[in-house]
Amino acid sequence: MRLFFYLVVLCVIGGLAWIRFAPSDPAYWNVDPQVTADQDLADGVRRRISGGEPVFERLNAIILATPRTEVLDGSVSEGQVTYITRSQWMGFPDYTTVKLSDGVLELWARLRFGRADMGVNRDRVEGWLAQLGAGRDD
Repeated sequence: MRLFFYLVVLCVIGGLAWIRFAPSDPAYWNVDPQVTADQDLADGVRRRISGGEPVFERLNAIILATPRTEVLDGSVSEGQVTYITRSQWMGFPDYTTVKLSDGVLELWARLRFGRADMGVNRDRVEGWLAQLGAGRDD
């Protein structure tokens, strides 16, 4: 019975390590968001906002100021960036891709592991957009 307990503990630790250290392939995650309308999804959120490169630059700064967030691939000058934001305790990765297309910023935030994010991505994106709106001059 003790051996079974240790095997379960080892499997749990191994699973958590995989979640924390699994590689993120930019070719898979840094893709065109193809946002045609605002959507709240079980595994994330899609948003469209008007704005050109200056708005993208401000949004980029807001996103990068978010704790545990870094760029996976892309840049503002390329017109598309994908960010990874990890949860505080477990290190679960969420991916957010922002693309500038014809004066519209398309945002697609989604989870990697699981089926539902319980609104975490929606809340994060809405927070970013609220900060962006508070800093707008127009």
